[in-house]
Amino acid sequence: MTQNKSSINIIALLFSLYPPGSNTSVPCHSSAMRGLLCSPLLMLLLFLQPWATQLQFAGPRCRTGPLDLVFVIDSSRSVRPFEFETMRQFLVGLLRGLDVGPNATRVGVIQYSSQVQSVFPLGAFSRREDMERAIRALVPLAQGTMTGLAIQYAMNVAFSVAEGARPPEARVPRVAVIVTDGRPQDRVAEVAAQARARGIEIYAVGVQRADVGSLRAMASPPLDEHVFLVESFDLIQEFGLQFQGRLCGKDLCAEGGHGCQHQCVSTPGTFHCACNPGYQLAADNKSCLVVDHCSFGNHSCQHECVSTFGGPRCYCREGHDLLPDGRSCQARDLCNGVDHGCEFQCVSEGLSYRCLCPEGQQLQADGKSCNRCREGHVDLVLLVDGSKSVRPQNFELVKRFVNQIVDFLDVSPEGTRVGLVQFSSRVRTEFPLGRYGTAAEVKQAVLAVEYMERGTMTGLALRHMVEHSFSEAQGARPRALNVPRVGLVFTDGRSQDDISVWAARAKEEGIVMYAVGVGKAVEEELRQIASEPAELHVSYSPDFGTMTHLLDNLRGSICPEEGIGAGTELQSPCECENLVEFQGRTLGALEKLTQNLAQLTARLENLENQLATQK
Repeated sequence: MTQNKSSINIIALLFSLYPPGSNTSVPCHSSAMRGLLCSPLLMLLLFLQPWATQLQFAGPRCRTGPLDLVFVIDSSRSVRPFEFETMRQFLVGLLRGLDVGPNATRVGVIQYSSQVQSVFPLGAFSRREDMERAIRALVPLAQGTMTGLAIQYAMNVAFSVAEGARPPEARVPRVAVIVTDGRPQDRVAEVAAQARARGIEIYAVGVQRADVGSLRAMASPPLDEHVFLVESFDLIQEFGLQFQGRLCGKDLCAEGGHGCQHQCVSTPGTFHCACNPGYQLAADNKSCLVVDHCSFGNHSCQHECVSTFGGPRCYCREGHDLLPDGRSCQARDLCNGVDHGCEFQCVSEGLSYRCLCPEGQQLQADGKSCNRCREGHVDLVLLVDGSKSVRPQNFELVKRFVNQIVDFLDVSPEGTRVGLVQFSSRVRTEFPLGRYGTAAEVKQAVLAVEYMERGTMTGLALRHMVEHSFSEAQGARPRALNVPRVGLVFTDGRSQDDISVWAARAKEEGIVMYAVGVGKAVEEELRQIASEPAELHVSYSPDFGTMTHLLDNLRGSICPEEGIGAGTELQSPCECENLVEFQGRTLGALEKLTQNLAQLTARLENLENQLATQK
């Protein structure tokens, strides 16, 4: 190894004195230099022996079969610039020894310090030249050493299908190579164990000051094959040679005897059989059987199912057309050709048709109309939790749930008005009560709501609802019209601020409060928010996917047969007869107060006379 280092130093000196492409020639006229430098064989040995070892791992490119390989590179401040450059050359050299391609080895690179940065994901490049260009443009982060954070990122992001990794059912090996020069500033054992449990094979390469205990905690077993410790970055090519030798083991498929009927897929140290499209692997894991997709019984075809290599395909009987869902069939133009009278949707079935209602509504006896809160007039404000714990995909389920509530309301300026408020660490009115006059407009606005994330300030949201959402400026109808005011709070966790004051204030203001909790929502808080009795005003679902069962409860509470606002007749206070009626009621109340006051005065005088007599 000392000889290799000396050779490298000599080459570096020669390249500094006589760079390639210069017109300066090597001074072979010197007797001292002639013996050392002017021998062609010696010059060739000096240039080739260490250079091929350091920058490019000799030998043909290994063909390992499909492999997803992610390099996790430490670029903390302890890695000096020239050391980082050596690591960069190591990566480039290792790439040149791999069979890179979308159907062979996919490569991704991430670097980390106090944060994690994706240099390029597994699915970014299929050409080695593009990968080398990205590696050469890499700029080190030069901060701390959060190795555990980097492993977490590799497990959850870098090896995800969205980033270019092959899906688990493809059984493509996943390999992570972690290169670090120091002790991690966070925990690595637990997250590394999780990564290994997900099928990620981990190689841990330590350089110079690296902590051996941390390397062993990260690496896959057997440790003697997955833990490497080198004295300096200059010697990191030793790991590269061993790693390449590990990957370029025997191709068991090429040796024959595998017994696979269709395809043999080679992986390091093993192989598995695969089938051509339209076939599935038999119980012996070698033979292939034609897949009859229609026999599974889950094709959902309304009329006929035909099995193809690409999967099941649905076909309709003559006189019908396949709908966009690829499964249902509709009689051609039947609904468009007759006056069907369906309130919501007409569906053709053979030579007839039937009417459908939105989810949450029932078809009435006439077979055409759908039940709604047609007897009630309500001002309804929904407070929706947009905190970080909800997560984006669940927030979309919440919006769909809100629209299912809207479906059973008779939304109109004279009927039910709907407003929506989202809250997290702050509160945002998505749309006030008076903005939209139809259910379609409300539902479209709900779908356009963007997820806020961050905290859970439920108390702040309740205050906003009481002070602003039910104001006439926001579209609430005047109290004189006696239109019920309903607030529905939707949350999935404990509030980060106090809710007691504004929950009580809402009910003091005459707002009927409902609380819908999901997942980790706190029952005590839900009851504190809701009106009495809690059994009618509190609903709970263990997860977002099963919320729809709450709709019947809410429909029965917000919109009963004789429910909130049922039979309420909206009257304009400015009409003449209403003014006269109001004046009559007011005068009658004043006269009654006057009589009560006279009786009270008489009683006081009687008491005063009794006191005077006792004296």
